[in-house]
Amino acid sequence: MHIAILTFPGFNELDSFVALGVLNRIKKPGWRVTLCCPGPTVTSMNGVVVHAQSALAEVGAADAVLVGSGIQTREVVEDAGLMAALRGLDPARQLIGAQCSGTLVLAKLGLLGAVPACTDLTTKPWVQAASVEVLNQPFFAAGNVATAGGCFSAPYLAAWLIARLEGEDAARAALHYVAPVGEKDDYVARAMGNITPYLPPR
Repeated sequence: MHIAILTFPGFNELDSFVALGVLNRIKKPGWRVTLCCPGPTVTSMNGVVVHAQSALAEVGAADAVLVGSGIQTREVVEDAGLMAALRGLDPARQLIGAQCSGTLVLAKLGLLGAVPACTDLTTKPWVQAASVEVLNQPFFAAGNVATAGGCFSAPYLAAWLIARLEGEDAARAALHYVAPVGEKDDYVARAMGNITPYLPPR
């Protein structure tokens, strides 16, 4: 099971790292979560340099893909080479999620269609300009595609993936681990309340 977190130059650390941390609460053979980058290293919006754990060439074969956000997403969607590398994304056989400006990437790839989406307030007008309705909520999913808005919605995307791949109990356990002490039950209930309506019927 390979989950690739697309991480581009200028990436938002909260999106990529929080999702990486929550997803890696699953400890089982074959469970692999990687920062997937267009080059050997990428530098975040705050100057943090990270080494790629997988390459864009692996995106099409990943079981699930999360598209993180960053301050250079508009440059990403204008880069024909980068976008061509992402044409292999296919919600018919992959779980695909995007956070904040990552939603713009999905919109430009035509993966949202007429489905509404979530994004951050800065990216909202760009996503609307791509003819996608933007919802005033932190998380939304339709089928195998999910979007989230706001940096701290990263755990929702991660929990949605875990719930889809390993079940709701596994998602609750992962969220419980990262939730603030003294608020764990409330935090898990709120998070699951945001994603459960969009999970397939049991």
